[in-house]
Amino acid sequence: MKKTAAFFDIDGTLYRDSLMVEHFKKLIRYEIVDEKVWLTNARDTFVNWDKRQGNYDDYLFEVCDIYVESLKGLDLCSIHFTSNQVIKLKSDRVYKYTRSQIKWHLDQGHIVIFISGSPDFLVSKMATKYNATDFIGSTYVFEDGKFNGEVIPMWDSASKNVAINDFVEKYDIDLSKSYAYGDTNGDINMLRRVGNPVAINPTKELLHQISNDENIKDISKIIIERKDLVYQLPASVDVLDI
Repeated sequence: MKKTAAFFDIDGTLYRDSLMVEHFKKLIRYEIVDEKVWLTNARDTFVNWDKRQGNYDDYLFEVCDIYVESLKGLDLCSIHFTSNQVIKLKSDRVYKYTRSQIKWHLDQGHIVIFISGSPDFLVSKMATKYNATDFIGSTYVFEDGKFNGEVIPMWDSASKNVAINDFVEKYDIDLSKSYAYGDTNGDINMLRRVGNPVAINPTKELLHQISNDENIKDISKIIIERKDLVYQLPASVDVLDI
């Protein structure tokens, strides 16, 4: 009998920010990466997003480029130490709705899979904390114990699509009965492929995609969590161009 799975993005879907950004901050705090890297290259990008004067995906891609460049040559010991600090201090900073859904799926005996663009060394630790069955993140390649600058990405929809194919084969998953949870355009294929797609605090770009996609707009749930309230909106909700 085929199995039911629940695919979860992490950043912005489970975790209320970006694990990569949190790790970047820890690298700076422990003086493993020079603070000037952030002040010179990333601060303006962050400030523009914080003022809502930019696109969320563009903000993350720009910071990711700076982050990857900053990690070049760093040893695994430094990476694991700061990653553990992120999980220890920040991993409970998650959305109540998503946390409860993970528990519900596990209670139902469903396979819970984390698919995230964050570094695999962070995704693995989040998967362990929340008892995920399996996971995949962006693979950061190490040679002789040091990061060589190569990343095999998992933040785009095409990469996540391939990963889903692998998981379907590995666990004999019935996608028509399965669930997916995401928040950005990188999650659109993941949402399209399951019978129960859920967009959580979706970006404007993702909401446009859902609203105009005949295959998923009528079955999608749109979940918004703010403060201590969770809202469900119709998939056809209007998006204001501000």
